[in-house]
Amino acid sequence: MNKTKKNIVDDITKDIDITNKNAKSFLDSFLDLIKTNLKEKQVKLSKFGSFELYVSPKRIGRNPKTLKSYIINKHKKVRFRAHTPTKGEIN
Repeated sequence: MNKTKKNIVDDITKDIDITNKNAKSFLDSFLDLIKTNLKEKQVKLSKFGSFELYVSPKRIGRNPKTLKSYIINKHKKVRFRAHTPTKGEIN
């Protein structure tokens, strides 16, 4: 099941009993905080997981339909790693 920002805002509104506007503002601020701090260092959320920025290397890709090769330039990606308590909840 995919969760959209609207679904998350609705869940926050129900759980905490605040307005949709305040819940949306909270979620946007939280995500902006993660994005901003991610540029400088790894962002760790205790007992949940950590987000880290890494650069994927330049590599050769291939179109599976035409089998034509091309170069994929290096680019930044975000990696999430769940901490042990979160993994235990999932498994």
